[in-house]
This record gives sequence, structure tokens and C-alpha cells, in this order.
Amino acid sequence: MSVQIKLIAGSILLTGMIGLAGCSSNNEAANSDSEATAPTETAVAATSVPEVSPASTPAATAPETAPETAPETAPAATSSPTEPDKDSTSSNSQNSDKQLKELLELAKKGKVPGVKYAAHTGLIDEVEADWGKPDQQESAGKGIYATYTDKHVVFGFNKGSLIFDVRSSDSALQKLTLKQIEATLGKPDDTKVNGEDKIYTYQANDQYQLKFIIPSSTGTVDHISVFSEQDSFNNMAG
Repeated sequence: MSVQIKLIAGSILLTGMIGLAGCSSNNEAANSDSEATAPTETAVAATSVPEVSPASTPAATAPETAPETAPETAPAATSSPTEPDKDSTSSNSQNSDKQLKELLELAKKGKVPGVKYAAHTGLIDEVEADWGKPDQQESAGKGIYATYTDKHVVFGFNKGSLIFDVRSSDSALQKLTLKQIEATLGKPDDTKVNGEDKIYTYQANDQYQLKFIIPSSTGTVDHISVFSEQDSFNNMAG
């Protein structure tokens, strides 16, 4: 009887030990499974980090706004100079118109600007007494020509010392063009060609002619001439 009890007790003890061993192995397997899954989470977390970097790259689009605004301001600078240009052109036209009218009025008296000696009435002797001897004097065409370089003036006179031609090459005259001359004085009464020069003649009155000499190389006035034609023939006048 006691032997049977011992056998039963040993069986129960063995069963309990086997059960405890099974639970222990199950817990160890569960722990190992959880540890095995842990690296996959970190790997996923690690792969998610690079996804943030593309999101940061759109910030580089900010400089694109700068080139768009720059060209818009540039054309504004080109439009402003047109107004002063128009005013300048209008002012130059008014100045040349006034200047040419004054030249014509002086020509009617046989004079050029800044010179008191007139063709038809003035004598070269009077000029020399006032200005001194000319820098150059030579015979040309219908008379003798005396050049005063510093004053930009040339006098043509006949053998009787009477001045018949007064020429001026003042710098203020050398800005004039044929277009400006014709706009104020109209078409010339006569046009001649002398070498590369064109000579445009206006009859100021019965006594005097106003001439504009324009070289083809410049297109602007080189000098003007107030000419008394009748005195150029009278070589013994005076």
C-alpha cells in the first residue's frame, strides 16, 4: 500500500517538473521572438529618416523669386531718358532758328557775328589799324584775302582796299546743318559745288548774299560768307 502511494507521489512530482520545464521553455521562446522583432523596428525607423531630407530641399526654391523681379525693374530705367531727349531736341531747334534769323539780319548790313567791319563799307586798312597785320594774306579769285586766325575771320578786299567779303568760321556756326538752315530760311537761291564743299547762297537783299559752306565730309557748316558781289568786280574802288 505504501509502495503505491510512493509511486503516485513520484508521478505527480514528475508531471509537475515537466510542466514547469515546459513553461520555462515557452517563456524563453517568447523572449527570443520579441528580441528578434526589435531590430526590424529600428530598421524601419532608420529608413524613415531619409524621407525628411527631400522635404527640406524645396526651401532652395526661394532664390527663384529674385530673377523674376529683377527684369521687371530694368525697363523702367530706359523710359525716363526719352523725355529729356525731346526737350533737348526742341531747345536745339529753337536755338538754331534764332541764330539763323540773326545771321540773316546781320547779312543785310554786310556783317557777320562779332565783327564790326562790314562788306561794301569797310576798308582793310581800318581792320589792320585795329587788329594788326593778318596772319596770312593771299590773292584768290576776284580779290585779296586776309586771314585772322585767332578771330576766325577772313576778309576779302579789292585793290582799292574795300572789303567785299566777310567770312567767319566761329565754332558756334559749325554746329548748323543744311536741314536746320532750310527749316528757317527755306530753300537756297543758289547751290554750287567747289571740290568737296557745297555752297548754299541766300540773297539777303539787293546788296548782300549770305552763303553757307558745308563740306560733304562733315555735313555741318565750315564757315559763312557775307558777300557783296558788285564790289568784287570793282578792283579800283576806294
